[in-house]
Amino acid sequence: AACYRIVDHMGWTELIYSHITTRLPGANDEFLINPYGLRYDEVRASNLVRIDLDGNIIGESAWPANPAGFVIHSAIHAAGANARCILHTHTTAGVAVSAQQGGLKMESLYASLLHGQVAYHDFEGVTVRDDEKARLVENLGGRKHLILRNHGLLTVGETVAEAFLRMWHLNRACEVQIAANAGGAPVIVVPDEACAASAAAWAGYDQVEPHGARAFAAFWRLIDDRDPSYRT
Repeated sequence: AACYRIVDHMGWTELIYSHITTRLPGANDEFLINPYGLRYDEVRASNLVRIDLDGNIIGESAWPANPAGFVIHSAIHAAGANARCILHTHTTAGVAVSAQQGGLKMESLYASLLHGQVAYHDFEGVTVRDDEKARLVENLGGRKHLILRNHGLLTVGETVAEAFLRMWHLNRACEVQIAANAGGAPVIVVPDEACAASAAAWAGYDQVEPHGARAFAAFWRLIDDRDPSYRT
C-alpha cells in the first residue's frame, strides 16, 4: 500500500489502471493487487485485493480486481519464485523509449547501470490473451527489467523495495534519453567498457544492503509524514 502511494507521489500513475503486485508470504499462488476503480492515492492496506494466478478474488472485497490487466503479472509471477513483486508503469518517458527503434540507449549514468540487464517484448496489442504469457516469460529471460515495446516499463524484485528502485532507475534512464535526444545536438554514447564497470559496481550494491531498501525507506517516511492513511 505504501508503494502505491509512493508511485502516486512520483507521478507514475495511469488513472485507475496498471498494477503493482506482490506475492503473499507463504502463498505461492496468492497475490495482492490494487482495487479496480480506485486511484493510487486511495489505496490502503485494508482495500488491497487478494487474488490467485487467474485474477480471481480470494475472500471478500468491496472492489473488483482487473483480471485483464493482470495477464503480464500472472505470467511472470508464475514463472519465477523470486518474482515476488512486479511494478508496471506507463510513464510518458517509458512509453516514448519503448516506441523508439533502438530502445534504451547507453547515453547516461542511469542507463549504464542497467547495461545488459534490460529485456524487450514486442507489442501484440492489449495484453489480455493467455497465449502471450509464454512469450513474455521467454523474452524476460530471468532479467528484472523489461521494456514492453510501444507499451511501457516493468520491473521485478524479490521485495517491493527492489522492484521500486529498479523502476526508478529504468524510468530515470528513459527520462534522460528523451531529454538528451530532444536537445538537437549529437548525444555521447557511453562505451561498453564503462557501461560494464557501472553495471558491476551497481551489482555490488546488493552486497551492502538488500537492493533498494534504503531508498524505499526514505520515500516510505515521506508518505508516512504526508498521509499515513494507507496503513489502515
